[in-house]
Amino acid sequence: MKKQWIRSLKSGLSLMLILALMAGCGKKAEETTEAETQTKAPEPATLAPAETETEPETEAVPEGMVRSYLTGEWVPEEFGRRRPAAVVISNVKAAQPTYGLSEADLVYETPGEASAVRFVAFFEQYDDIKEIGSIRSARTYHAFIQKGFEAIFFHYGQCEYAKPALEECDCVNGVTGASEWAYHSMDGREAPHHHFTNGEEMKYAIEKLGYSTEYPESYNGFYQFVEDGESPYMPGATPANKVSVGYVSNKPWFEYNAQDGLYYRYQFEEPHVDVGNDDVQLAYKNIIIQVCDYEHYYGTDYLNIIMWGGGVGQYITDGKVIPVTWKRDGDWGVTHYYDSEGNEIKLNPGRTWVCVVRTERANRVEIS
Repeated sequence: MKKQWIRSLKSGLSLMLILALMAGCGKKAEETTEAETQTKAPEPATLAPAETETEPETEAVPEGMVRSYLTGEWVPEEFGRRRPAAVVISNVKAAQPTYGLSEADLVYETPGEASAVRFVAFFEQYDDIKEIGSIRSARTYHAFIQKGFEAIFFHYGQCEYAKPALEECDCVNGVTGASEWAYHSMDGREAPHHHFTNGEEMKYAIEKLGYSTEYPESYNGFYQFVEDGESPYMPGATPANKVSVGYVSNKPWFEYNAQDGLYYRYQFEEPHVDVGNDDVQLAYKNIIIQVCDYEHYYGTDYLNIIMWGGGVGQYITDGKVIPVTWKRDGDWGVTHYYDSEGNEIKLNPGRTWVCVVRTERANRVEIS
């Protein structure tokens, strides 16, 4: 176009005429462009694909990671699909301080003879733990507790009445030959509170006894957890900033910290710390109170706490509490917890503390 205009100038057309013609052409081009804009349909590329609006979002799975059966958190597959270790730990005053509990993914606190309580602590990544203890003898209900998680069970002895139940479990028992290579004595501790273990000893014991570290193919976990970014559904929830369980001997309670969403544990009138892990205070995302019937064995002090069947309780998380009912799948299966609407509850991902409370003492539980 420019070359044509130059040739026109050379043929004697006046500059004014050229300018006028150019102005006219520019106006016509603008009119054409406006008309095209008014009638031309948008390019298909500018339309948002309808498929992206309806496709469900899929959860991103970190490479090499799986959901922990114990916490619902992402963990390396080598640990998350390996059977955990469950350890019976004493909690009487003479056994203080305890070691290793801050590294447990799940803890059951259970009544014992008289007013004593004992823990069944579950460890998923136990390999490098330096001290766990002190370790004590098992009771019948401890066997039922750990079996639901398909754990390998570490304990130092048992009451006579627990033997039939323990025969159904993969046990590392300190009084049946495992004491020399699965446990050690801690200096300065008096019997019977001197038995301890660690990650190296636990791994060696499991290998020596030939126990499988793989879950059964049918196992799908014990608890259900909400997805990342979701919160548990808690119909009829009421505040739960302080939880007192009502055990007589150690008088434990939990206090909620809204900043990190954890419940910090206290007992014996002071913070409950793990001296084996830099005196860190024990803290948990979830608390479950499970009220159970019980009986005494043949007039003795030994309890048989009924962990099968069903009962009532409470689920506590995020500064709130709801009433629940619980029901177990047979004698050895998984325990399910249901809210007031009949929905099976889903826990927050994180560590959980379960308080087993005898029926007659359920009225001692205080939540505010």
